[in-house]
Amino acid sequence: MDATAFFKSIAGKRVAFCGIGRSHMPLMELFKKHEAIVSARDRRSFQELGENGRILQDLGIDLILGKDYLHDLNEDIIFRTPGMPFHLPELEAARKHGQAVTSEMELFFKLCPCKIYAVTGSDGKTTTTTLLSEFLKAEGKTVHLGGNIGRPLLPEIESISPDHVVVAELSSFQLISMRQGPDVAVVTNLAPNHLDIHKDMEEYVDAKKNLVLHQDGFSRTVLNADNEITAGFKDLVRGDCWQFSRVTEPARGAFCDGEKITVNGQPLMNVGEIKLPGWHNVENYMAAIAAAWGDVSPENMRKVAREFGGVEHRMEFVRELGGVKYYNDSIASSPSRTISGTLSCYDKNLILICGGYDKHIPYDPLGTPICERVKELILMGDTAEKIEQAVVSCPEYSEGLPSIHHVSDMPGAVALAHKLAAPGDVVSLSPASASFDLYPGFEARGRHFKELVNRL
Repeated sequence: MDATAFFKSIAGKRVAFCGIGRSHMPLMELFKKHEAIVSARDRRSFQELGENGRILQDLGIDLILGKDYLHDLNEDIIFRTPGMPFHLPELEAARKHGQAVTSEMELFFKLCPCKIYAVTGSDGKTTTTTLLSEFLKAEGKTVHLGGNIGRPLLPEIESISPDHVVVAELSSFQLISMRQGPDVAVVTNLAPNHLDIHKDMEEYVDAKKNLVLHQDGFSRTVLNADNEITAGFKDLVRGDCWQFSRVTEPARGAFCDGEKITVNGQPLMNVGEIKLPGWHNVENYMAAIAAAWGDVSPENMRKVAREFGGVEHRMEFVRELGGVKYYNDSIASSPSRTISGTLSCYDKNLILICGGYDKHIPYDPLGTPICERVKELILMGDTAEKIEQAVVSCPEYSEGLPSIHHVSDMPGAVALAHKLAAPGDVVSLSPASASFDLYPGFEARGRHFKELVNRL
């Protein structure tokens, strides 16, 4: 079914959007325009919804709010917001009654008329997604970029032509119910994450597998050969399997020997041509290169590498003050992200601001790299004690190395970092934790950090 036929079919149908957030707001307006009977359901009160509640009210959308917002879930079509558990009893009951329970991204995949490149992973997926988009734009393609990267794609569906391309970042929450595969799938890496939402690591990994499981023989799959979990996906691949590695040159894919990147044995670029710092970004480049090879010229890939300065909140340079450089790595919401990012780039001159919301994932891996590279560790948030325990219990720790400090909030962290820093030091916010104890998201956390640093 194409988009035109689908939107004709929903006229007069009752459609519920469970969760009022950035992906559902434009969708509700779109479905209303196509004469669906739209309701919005959310646990929050009308006052807590703020401007969104008033916008929906003005559109004439029925609001079902409060703790019983899923009671009597009897609409014909039900959209689940990505963060909502797939197996909620109310959703299971709706499926048993023959109601369609779906999500924005599932329907987009069903209706999309053009080639889809999709990226998932625990770390690096936003940068890899953005690099893919930059590659394709450099080649002159019309690119629709969205998904978990912060922009819903379904509202654009009527403007997408068969000769366009889509580049989508997908989270485990979006993938858990996905039953369609993209033309090109990329899995950057996998490590424990989001275990506050998923019932266990197995469910998290199984959600990620859905990106690969539903591809066909005409598809391409790009896997990280250096990550044990993603390397294990190779047996699931039904189409053209590519890998990327910094350890062993794959039979088909991208390889970095520490100095240059090659593709299927063919030299492509020197590592020094890549503007983004860090070996994790070399890996992100290899993933994007393997995904776009054959669709984007080597010349355009090198051009992007030389010019692309990075994505906000990802080891983003903020300013230099008194010989001290400040970086915003707020995207680092897991230990693996902090280890592969900030902790891989600096040596003994690092003042690290760390800690935040607890996703119930292990913090022990942080201990050794922090002891090896951090001179001052500033901790805050729910995970502060776990991170401190990981540091002081590792064999490399000795009293005062690093020096550990506790603060209650970001202003206290930035002020203390400024006081402790000497010329030649680097101050980085790289929390290894989610932001939800103090902020609505990592973007708000990163912006607050930058505001405070720029006021120093």
